[in-house]
Amino acid sequence: MRRKTFDALLSTGGLIVAIVLAIAGGLLAWGHNFADSNVHTQLASQQIFFPDKAGIVAQHNADITKYVTPYAGKQVVTGHEAEVFANHYIANHLKDVANGQTYSQVSGKFINMKPSDPNYNTISQERQTLFQGETLRGLLLNAYAFDKVGQIAGIASIVSFVGAGVMLLLAGLGLVHTKRTTPDRELLSWMNDPTGERVNS
Repeated sequence: MRRKTFDALLSTGGLIVAIVLAIAGGLLAWGHNFADSNVHTQLASQQIFFPDKAGIVAQHNADITKYVTPYAGKQVVTGHEAEVFANHYIANHLKDVANGQTYSQVSGKFINMKPSDPNYNTISQERQTLFQGETLRGLLLNAYAFDKVGQIAGIASIVSFVGAGVMLLLAGLGLVHTKRTTPDRELLSWMNDPTGERVNS
């Protein structure tokens, strides 16, 4: 194969890869922006606020104090804030309901009860509280997961754009080398050189 042909093929391939990476980078950047905007809009519309510092102190909970204090009084509008509210605020309050049992455990117990049972109203209230708390917690964690996927897409878009730039540069260098190579130059011509030296391109 002619060296000029080989260089042209590599350069063309590099240009194609650069274009593909640039398109992928654009799509990933769009995905990142969509996730970020969507999470912020959906969370903001729920009007969820962290308690203020006085409210946090009044709860006498080490986990809440440690993780929630930095966000005291703030509205939940980001994926990370949603994760903190779900795992370090709601989750701690749910532990105080029904001795730490889950909704499914309490619900299973409630289904087998009769209205005449002495604990019927208490179990019913615990079941309702756990259902609401775990549902809200699940929704917030979904927002957190969606936001995390968006962040990964943002990082991937940067990598794609950098890769596209590198491939474009290499393709450009290949095209320059193609112009410098003589038309009759063979790809492995140096192997047939009796002196054993490479032929300058």
